[in-house]
Amino acid sequence: MSQTRRFLLAMFVAIAAAAGVAFLFYKNELGRMRDTASRGSLVANLDTGPIEYADSGAGIPLLSIHGAGGGFDQGLAIAADLVGEGFRVIAPSRFGYLRTPVPPDSSPAAQADAHAALLSKLNVPKAVVVGISAGARSAVELTLRHPDKVAALILIVPALYSPTSPISIEVGRGNRFAFWAVNAGGDFAWWAAESVAPSVLIRFLGVPPALVAAAPQAERDRVMSFVRSVEPLSLRFPGINIDSAPELHEMPLGQITAPTMIISARDDLFNTLPAAEFAAGKIPGAKLVVYDTGGHLLVGRAQQVRTAVRMFLAGASRWAMSARNN
Repeated sequence: MSQTRRFLLAMFVAIAAAAGVAFLFYKNELGRMRDTASRGSLVANLDTGPIEYADSGAGIPLLSIHGAGGGFDQGLAIAADLVGEGFRVIAPSRFGYLRTPVPPDSSPAAQADAHAALLSKLNVPKAVVVGISAGARSAVELTLRHPDKVAALILIVPALYSPTSPISIEVGRGNRFAFWAVNAGGDFAWWAAESVAPSVLIRFLGVPPALVAAAPQAERDRVMSFVRSVEPLSLRFPGINIDSAPELHEMPLGQITAPTMIISARDDLFNTLPAAEFAAGKIPGAKLVVYDTGGHLLVGRAQQVRTAVRMFLAGASRWAMSARNN
């Protein structure tokens, strides 16, 4: 055998061995992620169908409605990051996420009815409702359809209707890869991209990668934790599929009576700011908070958001007390 052939054979064996080790590591990681995603939640059998949820903490009841790619686990993490302690967080997995199946009617209105049924099942008469990104759709529907259940409404980077500039995502090479991975339910592709090309996934989640690169280590860790929270992708794909094809239309936002706060960022790559501004202009008395930077995950803004939420809820509580006394 020539020296060249021996070299090529050695290279092939080395590559095959490395690929085998990587695949075994991935399989172990996938098993761990599936196990993690199956822990910390319960399934409520409601008249509207089964709904997976977590119920954590003590204090003011707060319904945390996750966005696309999420589940109960993401709902808990978001509440911890952006709201903080002092709340009893109820975090459902929306239709098609983790252990919540896709019903015949998967509309935001149907999801809102499921939210209301879950609160009733848990003997929670009223809760602060936080809707993140695509979760804002069912949060708004809940507030319209079951106003007695909503003490206050907080919409963060809301993926809602805008008549002038709809929500969107860039169609670049990296995002085309991420779209392919999502549409294929590609657990391995998403997992591999975390190490090989994390900036691709960060951009796909609506955040300028340069913003993350310049952030403190703790914030970079938070963003990567969010990236990893999408795994296993295959257990969230049915829900992502629903969220990716929304039938957005104008809702009667002027009928909302709950105190409302809306938060967005100018550099959100999903372009949620126009929808946030439109909703704030329609909902009576809504408070709009806009950050110049932060992207869709509000990078570097967690403490500011937490402070804004606390101040808003304090004001909403005073407003409720005044209304009861009049």
